[in-house]
Amino acid sequence: MKQLSQIYLLLLLVTMLNGCTTIGYYSQAISGHLSLMTSGRPVSSAIADESTPKQLRDSLVVSRQARKFAARRLALPVGEAFREYVDLDRPWVVVNLVAAPEFSLQPHRWCYPVLGCQAYRGYFSLEDAKREQALFRARGFDTFIGGVTAYSTLGWFDDPLHTGFTTLPEDRMVALMFHELAHRVVYISDDTAFNESFATAVELEGLRLWLSAQGKPGQFQRALERLARRNQTQALVADFTDRLEALYQQQGTVPDDRLRARKANLLNHLAQAYRQLSVNWSGPGPFGPPPVTLNNANLALFRQYNQHVPAFRQLLRDNDNDFSAFYHAVRELAEQPESQRSERLTALSERFDEHL
Repeated sequence: MKQLSQIYLLLLLVTMLNGCTTIGYYSQAISGHLSLMTSGRPVSSAIADESTPKQLRDSLVVSRQARKFAARRLALPVGEAFREYVDLDRPWVVVNLVAAPEFSLQPHRWCYPVLGCQAYRGYFSLEDAKREQALFRARGFDTFIGGVTAYSTLGWFDDPLHTGFTTLPEDRMVALMFHELAHRVVYISDDTAFNESFATAVELEGLRLWLSAQGKPGQFQRALERLARRNQTQALVADFTDRLEALYQQQGTVPDDRLRARKANLLNHLAQAYRQLSVNWSGPGPFGPPPVTLNNANLALFRQYNQHVPAFRQLLRDNDNDFSAFYHAVRELAEQPESQRSERLTALSERFDEHL
């Protein structure tokens, strides 16, 4: 009943919005989400079903353990999340479209009821995303479409477990559960970097405690290696995006064809630098295995994630690794003006040392 009443509320919001494109988008979003919400069966039933493949059953058993751990040890607001399982016919649950002007790293922003404005738009249908992508390309925008393994409804709905989770290695599945549950704690509209960095910090620290409780503390090194690859890539991207932004500031004084050639040259050099950086990595980096094709859209999206992870991990330490106290501090931080928030996060990041 809770799920259906919320769907009706969303449908009411859609009828209040103007424009065929807007109505079409929200209609696909609501129908796709409703299909996801109503296609599941209890995790307990799937575990008890003798026809359930062993690998899936083992993952579902672990998910129940991780769910209890999240509530008890990490003080996460689990509610009724992950009690049901949905078998998807694809490795992603939605795809996100990102679009950025040809000479800008500031992505186009779509605004939504309740959620505020975001630098991406999610689609349950890849074909729908490609149609919207074509419209932006016709306007000269750089675009990027990426599959999303899972998303959070911020506690509005009882998010199900699905194939996107259970096809991952055990530690990655558990980490993703912690990440999505963290979004229920705090969410700031228009601040993707804050939201995602916080959730990633909870994911990392939660995974560390989970693996320790499972007698597998050594496996946490793999998570740290993934984080190190992200951090190295972030430093590389920051260098090149500084150069791109300086180039784009010349728009209007330098002919577009010359800007276009210089932009292509910088992006090619960035792709080559990423390839060199990844030579000694034990796994794929944030952009996947080389060779990669980069543009303003995927660079803009990448820059919004993970930048404040050290700050939130330091804030947890400052609260003696007490997750309830940590969440209280994060909520207080979220209420500050954006400039003060950024200052505080920068100061926290500067204090963080992985080995302390």
